[in-house]
Amino acid sequence: MSTATPTIDPAESDAAAAGLLEACRSACVEQTLAAFKEAGLASGVELEKVKLRYRDKLDNDEPADLIEVLARIQGTDEEHMGIEVSRISHGVATALNPSPPLIPFAGKLIAPSAFYEAYTQLHELAAALRSRVLFAEDSDAIGTGALNPVAARIMAAAIREGVNRRYAIRPFVTAVRLDYESWNFLNRKHFAA
Repeated sequence: MSTATPTIDPAESDAAAAGLLEACRSACVEQTLAAFKEAGLASGVELEKVKLRYRDKLDNDEPADLIEVLARIQGTDEEHMGIEVSRISHGVATALNPSPPLIPFAGKLIAPSAFYEAYTQLHELAAALRSRVLFAEDSDAIGTGALNPVAARIMAAAIREGVNRRYAIRPFVTAVRLDYESWNFLNRKHFAA
């Protein structure tokens, strides 16, 4: 599975940043679908449906996560969504090395609004990948988390590159998995969605 991650440069034009944002989102789709396949989480037909449903949601400006989309395609009802996305997220994580750990208390962390203000393109990427910044201790220790561990890893790489380009330091960036309830709560808290 390819793990190349496009990076966002804070000094780039809006058009270039939008292109890189789309490249990161495309890398996330490609790597997540490969992880679904590798972990035996979806059939070929389901993979195509996930890709189409995800693209449809983006075309309609609806926030989407590939793991939640797969769970819904597989017929999961709302009552069992948390359990099913946890199973899928764990399966995707097993296809990654290192595997991002599950952090159930992440929803209790304070949103790092100063970090988002300083790095608006990273905030946009976080919203696009549905991988929020969980904490930012200055610019040298930053954590990101998502329902989708692939999205968290891509976001972590983008944060590392963005901070490095601005301050010429390599921050310690942590990528973790979130449970469904924390993830939904943080979506509302960080992105009002």
